[in-house]
Amino acid sequence: MNHDHIRDLIERAPALAPLQATIVATFDVIRESLAAGGKILLCGNGGSAADADHWAGELLKSFKRKRPLSAAERSGLPDDLATQLQGAMPAIPLIGFPALASAFANDVNGDFVFAQLTHALGRRGDVWIGLSTSGNARNVCASARVARARGLKVVGLTGATGGDLAALCDICIQVPTHETFLAQEYHLPIYHCLSLMLEDEFF
Repeated sequence: MNHDHIRDLIERAPALAPLQATIVATFDVIRESLAAGGKILLCGNGGSAADADHWAGELLKSFKRKRPLSAAERSGLPDDLATQLQGAMPAIPLIGFPALASAFANDVNGDFVFAQLTHALGRRGDVWIGLSTSGNARNVCASARVARARGLKVVGLTGATGGDLAALCDICIQVPTHETFLAQEYHLPIYHCLSLMLEDEFF
């Protein structure tokens, strides 16, 4: 593991220094899952929904390093296509299913859209990550419960208290603020740091 990214994070945001071990533990859980063929499910509301989508984007394509396809991945592809594709870490932002979300909200209950998607897509050994600045988002917590029941590792990014989500998590990164916008400002450099660490590990 490259510790430079953690050091850089703490230099930029010294208030996150007490979370260093928790961030490293999160990296370890994600690394182990991806190495075993698992994937990452991400969810959140509002700005945290944008963060879930943003983080997935950093994993699904090149972030800082080049990620050329391996010889095995290039097999069967013409060179002009293979050279345009990039290595990826499988990540699914659960906020990205508008047809399912609107139908489930209309037909069943909008609070359980993420839970339904976790039930449908999550498999033992995957990692579920919920972003909730309060930790009390009903839909995120319901999804976390499904993730636990299905044998996924459960990770939360929250504000200082952790809310209800903290008790459902294997690991909860509780940033040192009670303000929604400040929690979101802390979450972004944390998931960027994790993305850099994972990219170094796999590419």
